[in-house]
Amino acid sequence: MTGWRTLFYKEVLRFWKVSFQTVAAPVLTAVLYMLIFGHVLQDHVKVYDQISYTAFLVPGLVMMSVLQNSFANSSSSLIQSKIMGSLVFVLLTPLSHWGWFVAYVASSVARGLAVGLGVFAVTFLFGRPAFVAPQWILVFAVLGASMLGALGIIAGLWAEKFDQMAAFQNFIIMPMTFLSGVFYSIHSLPAFWQDVSHLNPFFYMIDGFRYGFFGVSDVSPWLSLGIVATAFAVVSAVAVHLLRIGYKIRS
Repeated sequence: MTGWRTLFYKEVLRFWKVSFQTVAAPVLTAVLYMLIFGHVLQDHVKVYDQISYTAFLVPGLVMMSVLQNSFANSSSSLIQSKIMGSLVFVLLTPLSHWGWFVAYVASSVARGLAVGLGVFAVTFLFGRPAFVAPQWILVFAVLGASMLGALGIIAGLWAEKFDQMAAFQNFIIMPMTFLSGVFYSIHSLPAFWQDVSHLNPFFYMIDGFRYGFFGVSDVSPWLSLGIVATAFAVVSAVAVHLLRIGYKIRS
């Protein structure tokens, strides 16, 4: 194994060695969301015809877990390596900025999908969504995880201490995730907040992902795919550029 594959292998081992924290803990968090929201709102909220609220929650919780953990993987790896000083060993290798990008994004996708599968396996016991269009499920899961992995690279390069990383996650990633339709359909919102939701790329990731299960969504899956793909291209271009110039990692 050489180049990006070695770095990818190292990054996968990094999160898998502590899988109880990086995989099992997010699954438990999703189950708690399912128990609380599913139990309280099951008989009070109706989103789509002939689809229970509990079943509606499953894809949203799965995708939310995929996105959050994909971001956490690349961002935490970079910030920890910078603060502990171990990043210098990667800098000494003849690895191109593209090798860095592919390795960090691919490992983020691996962690995101591992957590997503775990969340789905457990939440499936509470609500059983169908698989109307599995190809959409796979496309949005991989594309969404890739985008958040690339965004994690940007955050990891920008942050110089853990407080800055926590602020990035708490004030950007978390609000955009929770306000993306995980727990509700945006059609239940007032017109103003519907317009605001349409500016959130996370909404299109979750809405397109949910379409793969039910065959219904708030917007066209093709529109969601176009917006998510464009957002991924923009974020990736920024991440690759920062890696190329060695932003905050090369003197």
